Amino acid sequence: LAELARAVRACRLCAGVLPHEPRPVIQLSESSRILVVGQAPGRRVHETGLPFNDPSGDRLRDWMGVTRDQFYDEQLMAILPMGFCYPGRDPRGGDNPPRPECAPRWHDALRACLPDIRLTLLVGSYAQKHHLGPRARRTMTETVAHWHDYAPEIIPTPHPSWRTTHWMKKNPWFERDLVPELRRAVAGALA
Repeated sequence: LAELARAVRACRLCAGVLPHEPRPVIQLSESSRILVVGQAPGRRVHETGLPFNDPSGDRLRDWMGVTRDQFYDEQLMAILPMGFCYPGRDPRGGDNPPRPECAPRWHDALRACLPDIRLTLLVGSYAQKHHLGPRARRTMTETVAHWHDYAPEIIPTPHPSWRTTHWMKKNPWFERDLVPELRRAVAGALA
């Protein structure tokens, strides 16, 4: 795993298409118990090299019911975004989608090195479509609403960005029903 992680951190597969130098951001250990599969690092994560080091990370940690220390303990949490590098800003607002090269190139090999994963969180539609394949529903909302179909090993969530605030108001069942179950599943995986 250490050799593979070094190779990922040295990856320059997207060097010609990113608007900046690649900086792959991952977190993992052979003893990680929870795998968080996100979208792609944002600008602040790119600058600091710390995954989910932004308001969306605060929201995700709240949904999970974990502290920053727990979240950033690689013995507990592995974090593998669909795209390992910040994809740059979309001129229409928000960030560009994750680069499509990372997950096919690295995810299977990295996941094979994580034998103690008890729970996988698929954060956002990119992670859900890739990891659930034909089991994913037509939309992210439908996939998250049918989270029981994937539990207890997998729980899909929306991306915790500021844009999700409006989605959560339209889908109050998420905070009412799924977040408490997510916290129980996380606590159980960490116990």
